[in-house]
Amino acid sequence: MSDSETMSSIERKKLHSRQRAMENRCYFALRLEAFFIALNPWIASGALALGVFFLIWRWIRDPGFHFRRLPYDVPIAFFVLIGGASVAVAPDRMASFYNYYVLISSYLFTYLLAGQTLRTERQLQGVLKALGYSAFFCVLYGFCQLAFGLDMNTTDTKWVDGEAFPELKKRIFSTWKNPNIFAGYLGEVIAMVFAFFMTEEDPGGRRKYGVALLVLLGALALTYARGACFAVLLTLAGYGTLKDRRILLGCIVVCALALLAEPVLADRLMSVFTKTDTSSEMRLALWESSAAMIMDHPLLGIGWGSFLKVYPEYDFYINNASTEMFHAHNLYLHYAAEIGVIGAAAYFWFFFGTMLSAFNLSISGGTPLVRRFELGCGLALVTVALGGITDHVLFNIPSSMLLWMGCALAMAARRIRYGSSGRHKMRE
Repeated sequence: MSDSETMSSIERKKLHSRQRAMENRCYFALRLEAFFIALNPWIASGALALGVFFLIWRWIRDPGFHFRRLPYDVPIAFFVLIGGASVAVAPDRMASFYNYYVLISSYLFTYLLAGQTLRTERQLQGVLKALGYSAFFCVLYGFCQLAFGLDMNTTDTKWVDGEAFPELKKRIFSTWKNPNIFAGYLGEVIAMVFAFFMTEEDPGGRRKYGVALLVLLGALALTYARGACFAVLLTLAGYGTLKDRRILLGCIVVCALALLAEPVLADRLMSVFTKTDTSSEMRLALWESSAAMIMDHPLLGIGWGSFLKVYPEYDFYINNASTEMFHAHNLYLHYAAEIGVIGAAAYFWFFFGTMLSAFNLSISGGTPLVRRFELGCGLALVTVALGGITDHVLFNIPSSMLLWMGCALAMAARRIRYGSSGRHKMRE
């Protein structure tokens, strides 16, 4: 072997080693963000910034790495552009721009890091483990709140109507600071665990997922979040109706036992059909106000992040100028009100397109892990879509970051079906 051939071989080994090191740094940052999104948003944001830095450095220094297109880049681009344009019509442009810059950066960088980093099944498995451990600690902390006697009625913020539900004293919220947001997060986790439970062939593994599913459902019940509970119930029951009637029967049995064991939960859930409380009345009034905003500003909306500023002008319910209302308590009305009908259509093109793609990928072949994950993503997005009818938990930054990460992972995982390492551009 000549000296030039020897040097060439050594250089190739060094290049390969550098490529692996850069890949591992991006992968580490992605797992770190996945673990801390639910536990500590500040650390998660730091991990995201670090990951984007590593990703750009990898793009510059690694000749074998290329940014690749993902299936819904076009509607995302429309959403970003129209959302940015809506800043121009906001009543407070500086505040709107700041809100837009912070949120869009968090969403897009999370989507970029997850979508461009995930290339192998091993990486997908690692990210799922990080998300799973994070969910474990979130649920454990929620149960600790219950065990150590957290009384929501002794805090500054009351999450229940004391007159309508005098017996309801405690609602767990874990690290999410709000039981409704925690419930929305649990709904997504339940959907993912349910997908693994339904597709697991090993009896021991299925028992493990079954126990986790019951624990998560118990935590969801303790949030007493009506919208999230119904969203999860409808999601699982719908899957049972279409795929396995035993699941539908199981949903009925579990719900019956839960309602019998916890009368307060039964009263809380049945209140949707039997009585009106201030929370329900407020939501109806917010929807009326949001619809009026959309009618008055259909093109660009009232401006990104401007609901708080504009709502007093449309306050038909409280009639108090000092009232602070941050969102419409409805996912669909909120986006349409703030960035207009076209901007909202772009966002839901991305949202529902990802959902349908995930379901299609879950039945179109590939590795068992990828199929399970895609099914879980599809079901998780269904819970968000249903829960979004009565609430807007994506107003919470970590909730949205988690959704954008999940969507990016779902679309990036489609390459794993073909066993590709992903070192070439995606052509889809």
